[in-house]
Amino acid sequence: QVQLVESGGGLVQAGGSLRLACAASGRTFSSYFIGWFRQAPGKERELLGTISTGGGNTDYADSVKGRFTISRDNAKNTVYLQMNSLKPEDTAVYSCAARWYSGRDYVYWGQGTQVTVSS
Repeated sequence: QVQLVESGGGLVQAGGSLRLACAASGRTFSSYFIGWFRQAPGKERELLGTISTGGGNTDYADSVKGRFTISRDNAKNTVYLQMNSLKPEDTAVYSCAARWYSGRDYVYWGQGTQVTVSS
């Protein structure tokens, strides 16, 4: 089992940067793909990107491609989301989630952290 806790959210001005962390507990963290999601008020949850078990493979949604970067440090049981050139439309609750490397659905979720981008 994996427990996930996000941190690093807050208020930032448009054009600024923020780094979120997803800290995990559990012995099998390195066996999971980690996805970053966000959900804005009145909007459906959006998958922002995914990082593979070893961190060697990432993919991103078009809405954040070129601005956001996902990385992981399995020794620290932590995955990061570096967000640059933030826009007001990036305002949302950001969550990380884990899925087994051979699975297709995310089964463990963090509580989320609020990111607010002011114009």
